[in-house]
Amino acid sequence: MFRRLLALAAAPFLIAWLLPLETWQPLDPENTLVIETTKGRIVVEMRPEFAPLAVQRVKLLAREKVYDGLQFHRVIEGFVAQTGNPNNEDGGVSAHPDLPPEFQFRLPPAGPQTVAVRRSDGIEGFVGSTPFAGVSEKETARAPDGLVRGWGAYCAGVVGMGRQADPGSANSEIFFMREAARRLDHEYTVWGRVVQGLDVVRAIKVGEPPADPDRMVRVRVAADLPPAERPRVEVAAQGEHFEAQLAMLRRLKGADFTVCDVNVPVRTR
Repeated sequence: MFRRLLALAAAPFLIAWLLPLETWQPLDPENTLVIETTKGRIVVEMRPEFAPLAVQRVKLLAREKVYDGLQFHRVIEGFVAQTGNPNNEDGGVSAHPDLPPEFQFRLPPAGPQTVAVRRSDGIEGFVGSTPFAGVSEKETARAPDGLVRGWGAYCAGVVGMGRQADPGSANSEIFFMREAARRLDHEYTVWGRVVQGLDVVRAIKVGEPPADPDRMVRVRVAADLPPAERPRVEVAAQGEHFEAQLAMLRRLKGADFTVCDVNVPVRTR
């Protein structure tokens, strides 16, 4: 058993070395967020397929420099690191109107997603590195538009839009998952995932608020950086080697296997 668990832990790193060049997909600079914090750099892959309005808002606020200098005002161990409110407290908003909920989305069956888990009542998988769950393939086949109805899966590293009790109250607040919390699925808008810097997210000082809070020092869209300064990050969530990792995890985890058990290979060129 120990050897099997050791192989499970090492697999993502071994696979990252073995994957052929054509399997790796570079991040889109227009949908990559670079966050310099007091603990280090965080790079987020943004997914407009999940939440186009949220991605548009985050990029707008980054370009307006609203996020620069804001505190991580609510950080809970084993749960979230929350920031993005101009008043550095819960309930703060930007000068822009609140956003409608984007808790669900639709994808073409043969779209960019990779399905990792198939069950009679649903599927789970990835678009890029960002995990999602969706209705079963049988239910998709019955849908009039033939599209997959899905929603973001709150695994470790996923980023979401904060809100108040009203589902349509998301505005500027964002949060980073330190660990998985699938109870948030369907309840909060997912707009991407951390591809570099999950260790930074987990190192941010804990508290509600922390006694000496960490900050987002500077937040930028990668496309706005000079090409030489952009993070050269690639992910590999498709291809035969990734499928081999999934097959191994299915054997080891059995019925307990979920999308949150998968480490999508990431590398920097």
